[in-house]
Amino acid sequence: MMARPMRADARRNYERILSTAREAFAERGPEAPLDDIARKACVGAGTLYRHFPNREALIEAVYRDDIERLSSWAHELLEQHEPAKALELWMREQVAFVLHKRGVAASLKAAMDRDSETFALGKTMMNEAAAELLTRAQEAGAVRPDLKPRDLLLLGHGVGVAAEGSDETAERLITVVLDGLRPPA
Repeated sequence: MMARPMRADARRNYERILSTAREAFAERGPEAPLDDIARKACVGAGTLYRHFPNREALIEAVYRDDIERLSSWAHELLEQHEPAKALELWMREQVAFVLHKRGVAASLKAAMDRDSETFALGKTMMNEAAAELLTRAQEAGAVRPDLKPRDLLLLGHGVGVAAEGSDETAERLITVVLDGLRPPA
C-alpha cells in the first residue's frame, strides 16, 4: 500500500520543523532540546513526534535534506549551464557547504549510525551527482580524463576543511583546485 501524500498544512509543519532543527543543531549540536525545536517551529511536541518519532529520525531527516539539496542541485546546474560551468558551480557550493555546515554535518553524521540507510543514501546521492557532473565535463573535454567522482568529493571536502571558516581562503583554494581539474595543455 502506498503512503498518502502529506496534507499542505502537515507539509508546512514538517518543513518548519526541519528548518528549525537545522538551525538548532547548528547552534547547540544534535543534543538540542526537541521541545525547544517544536516551540520555535510553532508546533506542538505531538506534531514534532508525529513527523519524527525520535531524535535520531529528526537528525537523519536534516542530514538527508541537506544532502538531497546539494546532490539535486548538480542536476539543475547541468540543465542550466554547460558542463564545465556546472561542475565549477557545484564544487563551489560543496566547499561552501563544508565550510559553513561542517560542524553541523559532522555532529549529525556522528549521531547517526554509520550503517544507516540515510548515511548510505547520502553517500550514493553525492557520488551519483559528482559522477554525472564529472562525466559530462569529461565528455566536453573540460576536465582531466583521469579524475574519478570521488576525487571531486574529496577535493571539495578538503578545501572546506582546510579553509578553516575563511571564505577568502576557500575561494583562493577552490580556484586553484578548479584550475587543476582542467586537462593538460
